[in-house]
Order: sequence, then C-alpha cells, then structure tokens
Amino acid sequence: MLKEPRPLGPTGKPLTEFPTPQPLPSHGPARVIAMVNQKGGVGKTTSTINLAAALAEYGRKVLLVDFDPQGALSAGFGMNPHELDMTVYNVLMDRKVQITDAIRTTDVENIDLLPANIDLSAAEVQLVNEVAREQALERALRNVIDDYDVVLIDCQPSLGLLTVNALTAAHGVIIPLTAEFFALRAVALLMETIDKVKDRLNQVLEVDGVVATMYDARTLHSREVMSRLEEAFGDKLFETVIKRTIKFADANVAAEPITTYAGNHPGAEAYRNLAKELIFRGGAP
Repeated sequence: MLKEPRPLGPTGKPLTEFPTPQPLPSHGPARVIAMVNQKGGVGKTTSTINLAAALAEYGRKVLLVDFDPQGALSAGFGMNPHELDMTVYNVLMDRKVQITDAIRTTDVENIDLLPANIDLSAAEVQLVNEVAREQALERALRNVIDDYDVVLIDCQPSLGLLTVNALTAAHGVIIPLTAEFFALRAVALLMETIDKVKDRLNQVLEVDGVVATMYDARTLHSREVMSRLEEAFGDKLFETVIKRTIKFADANVAAEPITTYAGNHPGAEAYRNLAKELIFRGGAP
C-alpha cells in the first residue's frame, strides 16, 4: 500500500512529525540560547515566553533572562519592572550581588526569571569602561548554569553592547522574524554581528535557526516572504511557523504563556511543536 504523502507546511517542505521529548534523568548544564533581532515588534518576547513554557511542559528547567531595559519579559510574568529592587543590572554591575539574589520563581512550573527594568539601559554605558566588558553576562550565568537545562535570553532590539554580551554568553541563537520584507532586510546586519562575535569572542556560537512569526497564510505577501526565507536560510529555517493571532496579546495581558492561558489554541500547539523541533535538532537537551 502506498504511504500518504506528508502535507506541505508554510515553508514549502513536507511537515515532520517531531517526537515528544523524553523526560531528562537530571538537570544541567544548561544550553544558553539568545533570542535576537535588532528590529522591534517581531514577536521576540512572545516567542521567548511561550517557547520557555513549552520546554517547561516537557520537563526542562528553564531560566529566562530579561535583557531588555523595557522589561517586557518581566511584565509578561506579572512583575512590575518599576518595583523590582534587584535585577540583572545589579548582577552585572555589583560584584557583591550574586545572580541567585536576583532570580525569581514564576507561577509556571520549571521556569525561573532574572528580571530587568530601565536601570539596565545604564549598564550599556557603564560597561564600556569595564575589563572584558563583553563577558559580564557570561560570568554571571556561570554560577547557575548547572541548575537549568535551557537559558533563554530575551535581547533588546539593538546590536549594542548588551546584545553582544548575550551572544558572548550563548551557545545558540534563535532569530524570530516576521513574515515581512523589511524584517528580512535587517537580518544581514545581525548575521554579520553574530559572525564577528563567533570569530572574536565566542567560538562555540551557532545559529540554531530562524523562526517565522506573525505569519498569515491568507496574504500573498506572507507566502512570498516565506519562500524568500526558505531560499535565504534553508535548513536554518524552523519548520514550525507561528501564525498571527490576537490570542498572544490576550495571554500577554493576562501575564501568562499561551500554553496555560489557552492550552488548546493552535498558537499553543505551535510553540509546543517549536520546542519539540528545537530538541530534535539538538538545540536543547
């Protein structure tokens, strides 16, 4: 009997059925992944929150690092960035502050958070005069790397010193990218920065993949951009595509990942599939 051909996904490839990840016998050391795009509004924070929640569902212990002075990731877990007295800024700038002093537990099982607020914008200026300024975050993470399976760093939309710190601390990079032409044009500069960091500061750094966000299959524009992404990134393009839906915004307002806010929604399933694909590719334990 002939097997049914696998349906094609938005990337134009036959859809893969990724296996459900097996539980881990123990935790750590963590693989550190920087979520980076210097263009804002590409779904970076939303992807960080929901990928973390999906990984946590599969039993992975996740540390989230809010590395954006706007503190959107911290707010996404119901924390008021302005009321935080201990953040990633204190960990970077005060040698007496341990990273464990600033890490908070969240309401989501298996997810901890190193929060941020507007203070972090000062770190960019202050770090300039520091010795080994690009390694400040990596030094801080060393003390907790064995306690987690995955560390996800939500970077600010810029290619400044904070983002270079995140790339220096990371093993892998995930680039969330909206299915729009302007988003595609900005990636060349980002890839150049990643190459420089790999060459000069962090030889193990690799691009885990590009994940297309805010995809709308009804528009020709989205479909054209997907084919361009496939041409540009090939195997680096995740098969999993995140479709546009208002449910993500609703979940953000509720300060919950979509996996708990609307667990059966296709958006929740998409991030579970992304987590499975990342583990399948070797991007997470």
